[in-house]
Amino acid sequence: MIRIVEENLVRQNKGMILLKVLLEEEFARLMNRDPRGVSQIELSIQELLRQLSVERLSLRNLVKRVDPAVERIRELRNSMDEEAFNVLDELLEMLDKTEQQCAVQASKNHELAKALQDQSKSLLDFMHKEIQPKNNDAYSAKGRFAKAASNSQPHILRGRL
Repeated sequence: MIRIVEENLVRQNKGMILLKVLLEEEFARLMNRDPRGVSQIELSIQELLRQLSVERLSLRNLVKRVDPAVERIRELRNSMDEEAFNVLDELLEMLDKTEQQCAVQASKNHELAKALQDQSKSLLDFMHKEIQPKNNDAYSAKGRFAKAASNSQPHILRGRL
């Protein structure tokens, strides 16, 4: 049973390493402003996270089978030999370290994506402001002359009838 717990931790470590690589690839695609590429990577990341959560639930059930009173793997120290526990402890440390690296990379990706969104929004706002007519003395959508603002000066209207 302990061997199965160890195999589960190895799979989770490999999954976390793959997640780190995918997050770095997502960051590269964000830097290159490749939205389709980011979407493809994002789907892969979401599927990997789903698989990792299934592995976590499986590990929790395995630990309960080994000792029903235990909540965490590190609490299994009393029910296994020292050498086997050291292997599990090393795997847990590697998993924690990789998770921290993934969290840092995910935070960088979030900040970059948010900055790109803000930049795009401000550019669109600027473009909309620039294309709106500055002169309010124009015809409305119904074909009638739009009323000028109350503080504007009188103008002479020229044109053909």
